[in-house]
Amino acid sequence: MSKLGFVMYSAAHIAGLLAALAVFTLIIVFRRPLRQPKLNRAFRYGLAIILFCCEASLQLSYVLEHNWDIGSMPFQLCSLMLLLSVVMLISNHKGLYSILFFLGSMGALQALLTPNLDETFPQFRYFNFFIAHICIIGAALFITVVERFRPTFRSVLVAWIWLHLLAIPAAVTNLVTGTTNFMFLAGKPETASLLDLLAPWPWYLLQLEFIVIFICMLLFGFTKLVDRLYRSKRT
Repeated sequence: MSKLGFVMYSAAHIAGLLAALAVFTLIIVFRRPLRQPKLNRAFRYGLAIILFCCEASLQLSYVLEHNWDIGSMPFQLCSLMLLLSVVMLISNHKGLYSILFFLGSMGALQALLTPNLDETFPQFRYFNFFIAHICIIGAALFITVVERFRPTFRSVLVAWIWLHLLAIPAAVTNLVTGTTNFMFLAGKPETASLLDLLAPWPWYLLQLEFIVIFICMLLFGFTKLVDRLYRSKRT
């Protein structure tokens, strides 16, 4: 049986976005109950298990289909953010918060809006893709609204530095193999994406430097604005 291809902003795509909106809304609405120690721990561990299972099942699918290769390594930004999310949720180590908040949210949101996906509902990778990316943002949102951690101006710089550090293994692998395109450093994705609005390779990499800083500052400013509006409403 042939596999159905994914169509951007089709019913399947809209359904995935609505599922994301529902999950994010539930985390915000139930933020106070989620601060209770037992429920908090259960949610953190449960989310971590879901994220880990997403990556493990994806790697297993490559093996079972006999098409695992170097390109299956988890060197994409969202794959790295998924693994960092698991570590942060299980260890409750908030030192990773700024990386996940900025890079995880930015990467996963872009992926949800313009999925680099070749399978659609009801195929495995459709569910794997949306569950993984929804949970990456969900983890960042959980630490922000439930644990009440907030990004700082300094954390913008920290996230920007970490982005370049995380890009090193991706860039090296792309250069050595000549076949991989981790973090889209070697070229734009074959499917439609926001990168299509930028200059050709390699110039769009320079443009992305400014875009990353702009988006990080936008996220930082948004949290500050929400906090200010919330405090003024309470008073």
